[in-house]
Amino acid sequence: MRKVVLTFGLICGIITAALVWLVTGWLCDGNVIDLDYAMFVGYAAMLIALTMVFFGIKSYRDNYGGGQITFWKGLQIGILISLIGGVLYWAGATSYSLTHPGFDERFTAKFTEHTTNKLRAKGAHQSEIDQALKDSESMMAMLKNPVIFFLVCLMEFLPVGIIVTLVSAALLRRKELLPAAAG
Repeated sequence: MRKVVLTFGLICGIITAALVWLVTGWLCDGNVIDLDYAMFVGYAAMLIALTMVFFGIKSYRDNYGGGQITFWKGLQIGILISLIGGVLYWAGATSYSLTHPGFDERFTAKFTEHTTNKLRAKGAHQSEIDQALKDSESMMAMLKNPVIFFLVCLMEFLPVGIIVTLVSAALLRRKELLPAAAG
């Protein structure tokens, strides 16, 4: 199981880290896409990377399980792959920040401006806008703590990983679904 989890977890994580660099770096930091779209593209990128959960569970079923796998074993494999992917998601985000000086400040300013513009467009009172600014500043200050940033990254990534794992484990416990090639 270790080989499958490490192989597919690392592939998932490398895809995730590369897509974080693309979405966060070149698209968002380069003002190519709006923050609302960046979030959508970011979660779509996570889903693409998390297809490795499905393939990892299938690989274990076909190569080590004799064409069968229980839901619980699939769940275990999928969660472990997702955890590795989540850690590399954090590593990708952190490395982007470290290799692009000033990114955190630019992102904070962009996020704050985006939030206040949305509130103004809604016709919010100045007190709401001021509170949103205060909340933004405290959130960004909190994210400068590496432990909190790590936990936030896992909280973004793991729910998607858990959903993909549940679906994959449920589907792949049926040996008729994509059976291993006879050979």
